[in-house]
Amino acid sequence: MDNNTVSFYFNLTMFVNIGHYCYPAFVFCLLLYSFIVSANLVIMLVISRERTLHEPMYMFIACLSVNALYGSTGFFPRFLMDLLSDSHLISRPACYIQIYVIYTYASNEIIILGIMAYDRYVAVCHPLHYHRKMTSKTVFKLAAMAWIYSAFVVIVFNSMSVRLPLCGNKIQKVFCANWNIVKLSCVATVVNNIVGMLLTIATVFLPLFYILYTYLRIIIVCWKSSAEFKGKVLESCLPHVISFVIYSITGFCDIALSRYDPEEINTFMAVFLSLEFVVIPPVSNPLVYGLKLPEIRRHILRML
Repeated sequence: MDNNTVSFYFNLTMFVNIGHYCYPAFVFCLLLYSFIVSANLVIMLVISRERTLHEPMYMFIACLSVNALYGSTGFFPRFLMDLLSDSHLISRPACYIQIYVIYTYASNEIIILGIMAYDRYVAVCHPLHYHRKMTSKTVFKLAAMAWIYSAFVVIVFNSMSVRLPLCGNKIQKVFCANWNIVKLSCVATVVNNIVGMLLTIATVFLPLFYILYTYLRIIIVCWKSSAEFKGKVLESCLPHVISFVIYSITGFCDIALSRYDPEEINTFMAVFLSLEFVVIPPVSNPLVYGLKLPEIRRHILRML
């Protein structure tokens, strides 16, 4: 490649030459993307149409579906093109746009799950104050806060990495990632590393610990309550717990993978682990909430 190509494009090197198998892989991923879009649209449509579902818990579920559509649309169209292409070059502006979309999706997801934990905590531990604390205005403010904070964090990430002089253009992933670009820097990246670590702690670990704390409080309340009350709490909280566990595992796999040299891991395994957090939560969330919550399930079946 000439110098202009190296300076203006990144090369996504994790795509494996699978020959004619690229066509079945393309069809499978296209069907997967179609399912994500249709399933999350159904959840959003049901919640927006049914007045009985205009409650905080269901509104936050709709926020998860909006976020799933946003994140998967930032990933799948480009990924599908790359599956059928011999060249996996992506321009720097397009790469930073993809980083912005995927990272804001990831940040939104964990923050919304944290807000949903707060909603469940108030509903179980302070039921008499629930409707006073969780008004529609509060729901809107919390959802807006998630999006604004996520945008701020990723803009900081991007603005710091875009200024770095780079000594290469090979990104060992199938999509653009900020840390992989920082590793290409020709100069020391101590400031980037410190800021990145602090923002990661604030974005990932604080919501994580808060979710664990709220569920500890919920468990304590349930321990002292009747079996009927425990059943109702389990019914409303279980889908959220499942979503949280799935996202935590998939997010951890991607973070752990970024700290290892992908060449030391089986290529297919490395690609699978890196794709989990942008594929599995958007697929699993509509299934978990659509099948586990009877109110949503009943309205979906009636609509279908």
